[in-house]
Amino acid sequence: MNRQQLDKIDIQILRKLGEDGRKPYLEIARELGVSGAAIHQRLQRLTAKGVVNGTECQINPASLGYETCAYIGIFLNDPTKFTKVIEDLKKIPEVVECHFTTGHYDIFTKVVARNNDHLLEIIQDKFQRLDTSRTETLISFKEVFKR
Repeated sequence: MNRQQLDKIDIQILRKLGEDGRKPYLEIARELGVSGAAIHQRLQRLTAKGVVNGTECQINPASLGYETCAYIGIFLNDPTKFTKVIEDLKKIPEVVECHFTTGHYDIFTKVVARNNDHLLEIIQDKFQRLDTSRTETLISFKEVFKR
């Protein structure tokens, strides 16, 4: 999918809806200093271009140039550092999901990257700086369905 060009207001709208997909358009408009009609028109355009999918305001990463999806299992050096690692993961914008799990991994994340090279940079420059003993990465070729 082609990467869509978004301006500052588009990005702010997506962030607001990402935080609360049910937030009223007028509330977003007031917070951004634009009209409610502008929010409505921009969301219609983003939906038509495939940036926003569905009624829960899902952002399509590929439309923004993030073609690679990977799941990274994290093994912690010290499980008591779980909260700190989670806070650090929240600062990595490419981490779109994070789960505290039982079994094999201490933490399981979903990561979006522009491509495999970008994914490698994320792992080397961001994940390896966390208090982890190691990580395991699974690359998703294609999402078959989502509920």
